[in-house]
Amino acid sequence: MKTTLALAHLVILEMVRRKDVYVLFVLTTLLTLVAAAANIFDDTRVVRYLKEVSLTLIWISGFVLAVTSAARQIPAERESRTLFTLLAKPVSRWQFIAGKFLGCWLACGLALVVFYAFFGAVAASRERGLDVLGWFQAISMHWFMLTVPVALALAGSLLWAAPSSNSTLTLLACFGIWLLGRHLHKVAVGLPEPGATLLTLVYFTIPHLELFDIRDLIIHRWPPVPWLFWLGAMLYAAAYAGMILTGAWLLFRRRPLN
Repeated sequence: MKTTLALAHLVILEMVRRKDVYVLFVLTTLLTLVAAAANIFDDTRVVRYLKEVSLTLIWISGFVLAVTSAARQIPAERESRTLFTLLAKPVSRWQFIAGKFLGCWLACGLALVVFYAFFGAVAASRERGLDVLGWFQAISMHWFMLTVPVALALAGSLLWAAPSSNSTLTLLACFGIWLLGRHLHKVAVGLPEPGATLLTLVYFTIPHLELFDIRDLIIHRWPPVPWLFWLGAMLYAAAYAGMILTGAWLLFRRRPLN
């Protein structure tokens, strides 16, 4: 466990030194200014629209940060040849995969805190307080959802040599599932066989990232979702990420280091 945490700490430090984090700060500031502009309009619908746009940008930024940071971990270690040094020590390949995953996921969580903190501060100044439980559920489910993109990008880095190709394909898959995944079963009903069966299998196989999207709790100030649903979503994300990481570890075991 100490080895995994040490690797995760190195990943977080490496991400802080890169420009990604500072880009996130700039985007967060822009989001805050957009939300503050809602004070110009005395229209609840406009305020909700601006909140929806801001939260959508936070989600997109979360996907991009999670995928791009995870996609470059193994290729960067291989190119700098530090991968050979790490694995020459008593660092197993599972510890290496787990440490990289944990570091990327924790760094994404810190970035989300920055985003939501700025956005929440502006929202609290324009509204009659915040629904703390609803915000907690929305942020925590967003963070746990990112376990899947991080795991997918790590696994993809073992299949595609170029981080750019891996990032592009993983982002396309994540955005496609997030935006279209919920509709696949409906589309399958109108297709002839075997297309209907194949699309239904895809629907029940893919990780449904849209289940974690409860931005409406913040936008419309709705009451929190049932806590059993919240807990089930956490376990669902952990299970999917665990399966993907296990597959990545098995693939990594069979791959030569070079």
